[in-house]
Amino acid sequence: MSKLPDFEGLAMFAKVAEEGSFAAAARIMGVSVPTVSRAVARLEERLGGRLFNRTSRQLSLTEFGLSMAAKASDLYRQAEEVESEAQDLSVQPRGQVRLAIPMSFGLRWVAPLMPKLLRLYPELSVDLHLSDASVDLIADGFDAALRIAALPDSSLVARRICSVTQFLVASAGYLEQHGRPEHPRDLANRSCLSYAYRARTQVWRFTHHSGVEEDVVPNGPLRVTNSDAMIPVLLEGLAIAELPEFMASEYLADGRLERILPEWSMTRGGLYFVTPSARTRPVKIRVLSDFFAEHLADPVWRWPR
Repeated sequence: MSKLPDFEGLAMFAKVAEEGSFAAAARIMGVSVPTVSRAVARLEERLGGRLFNRTSRQLSLTEFGLSMAAKASDLYRQAEEVESEAQDLSVQPRGQVRLAIPMSFGLRWVAPLMPKLLRLYPELSVDLHLSDASVDLIADGFDAALRIAALPDSSLVARRICSVTQFLVASAGYLEQHGRPEHPRDLANRSCLSYAYRARTQVWRFTHHSGVEEDVVPNGPLRVTNSDAMIPVLLEGLAIAELPEFMASEYLADGRLERILPEWSMTRGGLYFVTPSARTRPVKIRVLSDFFAEHLADPVWRWPR
């Protein structure tokens, strides 16, 4: 047996474990399924244990495979980083970037930028994960994320791109029927919609321009995991809700929604480009960070315009 580690086998095992299928791993790596299968079998023989339980319909990691998967994935990522650093002198960044983005923000403001990004960097591919649920960049194998938060996760490296303000809004019909709240305390008996993935807490914290703070726990008929689901209820005049500026501005501009309690500010957060580590940042990650900073630093969703 060669004393040289089976780097190819470890890399292919890591990708199969990550994708959950030999076919998907082969497609991403640009090789045939038999090539991947042989490499994993060779690695199993070398290591002296089965890495996968295989049936005709299912593939799962054995206990031994589970213990090896994270280490193999680390080796794979380190090899990618070495190659990316070597390619820094190349005119074009290349390779796949796994990018996590909040659903509503991604559909409105990131997806429209994809054509320009892909034309600008034709050797770059983006695996775009759209979800409001928070992901673990390291455990879930993401290269980067765009996050909207008051403060970024301290375990990650964050680049602030722009501020993102939250607005309290309702339709003119709702305000005509129920009256306009004059103080956050007036919300106690109002129908207020809530967002399940709200960072840190479900409490709405208001800060008056004088510095006085007031906390309100929203109570209402609907709680959602995606803010877009609140829009029809708001437009029908059935409730009040908190919306991020990048969503609310469209409806404030055409009058379908109105801002409530403008003298009280809600959460003032920011849009951040976050990565697991600054120790080694491949060129593909750096160009992506610069691209979003260029196109989103002065966003058109600002309200008032």
